[in-house]
Amino acid sequence: MADHLAIDPIPRVTATPAAISLLRTLRRDYGDILFHQSGGCCDGSSPMCFQKGDYIVGDADIRLGEIDGVPFFMTASQFGYWQHTQLIIDVVPGRGGMFSLENGREVRFLTRSRLFEDSELDDLAPIHTAGEMA
Repeated sequence: MADHLAIDPIPRVTATPAAISLLRTLRRDYGDILFHQSGGCCDGSSPMCFQKGDYIVGDADIRLGEIDGVPFFMTASQFGYWQHTQLIIDVVPGRGGMFSLENGREVRFLTRSRLFEDSELDDLAPIHTAGEMA
């Protein structure tokens, strides 16, 4: 018997039930999809949902994890700002980003966040660059 219990890593990105429900609808409609956290140019800092192949993830982009099997990426520079927070993807009424798959459904994805507790820092899920995943 092990001396300690294995602890599942604390996810860096998670989602509300409403967001997971919308993701399942989008996967049914579009097939394989991915998230990329927008950098704030035209669509603020919204999580953007794309069909795989319609958005090319950069080799240096950080893969924070998956939400219900959907990979979630952001740029390395953004990760520098967000690394101490857990991202919580939610759905709220409104218009989605111009190119995000939820656009036209009268809802949009929204990134909420919470600071990790000091006690959680050693148990965070590992990150990888998109290049490492290729």
